[in-house]
Amino acid sequence: MELRRMTPQHPPTNPAQSQPVTPEALRKRYEAGATVDELVAASGLSYGTVLNRLHDAGTVMRMSWQTRRMRQDPQARRRLAARLRTLYEQHGATLTELAAAAGGTRRAARRLLIEAGGTVRTTQQTLRMRSAARAAERQKVALSLRARYEEGAAVPELAEECNYSVATVYRLLHQAGTPMRPQHRHCPGPREGKRP
Repeated sequence: MELRRMTPQHPPTNPAQSQPVTPEALRKRYEAGATVDELVAASGLSYGTVLNRLHDAGTVMRMSWQTRRMRQDPQARRRLAARLRTLYEQHGATLTELAAAAGGTRRAARRLLIEAGGTVRTTQQTLRMRSAARAAERQKVALSLRARYEEGAAVPELAEECNYSVATVYRLLHQAGTPMRPQHRHCPGPREGKRP
């Protein structure tokens, strides 16, 4: 009777497996497009161990359709990451707003931002950035109102055009350093029918 030779149930060895497979290394390969099955085959680790190490590294897991889309168009992820970085750095978007723009989670948006070379801000930095942006926009409006005022427009007229209160228009004109006309000349033009 022929005896069957038992094959050891160990994964094939290769030079890469002689070194420990770190969670960060697995995450890097996963985010480059590798699937969990491919990581299992390449590392010799069990499926559960690979998943645990990816989780330990803070990896944002994909759905299978996301992997397929990523492989079909390898440039798509880079383009999306670059767009999110622009929104984040130039327009002051938050991670929540980036997640909405990308149709994903905050963690996924954060990862894309970092991949594009962006640096995650603190909440206070975001608030300061948005405050500065509002101040710049307000100054722009103030200068526009000053130009219209110096062309002869009256304050009530400017308030109506911009849907501001008269007091707000005065504040913005003052902010722009506008030389104000005498009070009786805010509505230029002779008054008809008035005699001395």
